[in-house]
Amino acid sequence: MTKFYFNTILIFLLAFGFNLKAQKPSSEKIQTQVVEFIKKIDWGGLNKYKEDNKKELSNKTVDVVFMGDSITEGWSNYFPDFFTNNNYVNRGISGQTTSQMLLRYRQDVIDLRPKVVIILAGINDIAHNTKYYSIEVIAGNIFSMVELAKSNGILPIISSVLPSDKFAWNPEILPAESIISLNRLLKSYAQKNDVSYLDYYETMNNKNGGLKSDLTNDGVHITIKGYSVMNEMAKNHIQNSLFDHF
Repeated sequence: MTKFYFNTILIFLLAFGFNLKAQKPSSEKIQTQVVEFIKKIDWGGLNKYKEDNKKELSNKTVDVVFMGDSITEGWSNYFPDFFTNNNYVNRGISGQTTSQMLLRYRQDVIDLRPKVVIILAGINDIAHNTKYYSIEVIAGNIFSMVELAKSNGILPIISSVLPSDKFAWNPEILPAESIISLNRLLKSYAQKNDVSYLDYYETMNNKNGGLKSDLTNDGVHITIKGYSVMNEMAKNHIQNSLFDHF
């Protein structure tokens, strides 16, 4: 059982005030109630941007969608104008893995019909936020997002996973080598399939597998200085990719 589901069930039990010793409910009853509770969870995050997507479609066309997790979502907290002034749309959801992103990819990217999608994903898979399979499966989910974009006339940009050497919420996992392995697969795929590759890792790493100290507060998430670096890199990469493509 993954930590996600364990925590979900624990919250369920606490929320509904189970006293197992006093009530002694049957295992079948508990299982049924847990299953019904889990059915109501928006596991893929499809509801988060549902209304925002409707507004985007009714008001204007979108140039670029940024697809990702907390690193992407937090970007707008520091630099909202980076998105609004450039006709970019932020579709990051904190804590998400590539499987969850793939589930919401059609409504949060394809249906918006952007010119470009920038995909920054994989760190939470490595952190085992949901069921962990392999580096190859993580990469495959990202490749699927790329191929979906291409088949719908959207220019995809694969971002390298940012460096990290620790997870505050899962300290037994040391991610540095897994990130290097995943980035190697992403870069190789990009080169073989003529896909643009945005290499944050090379610029932001401290040469020991982690982020430079002034770019992060916890080893994973980014400071305002870190986002300043990413602002410039992303915007330049988008402009160059559009120029080369069109």
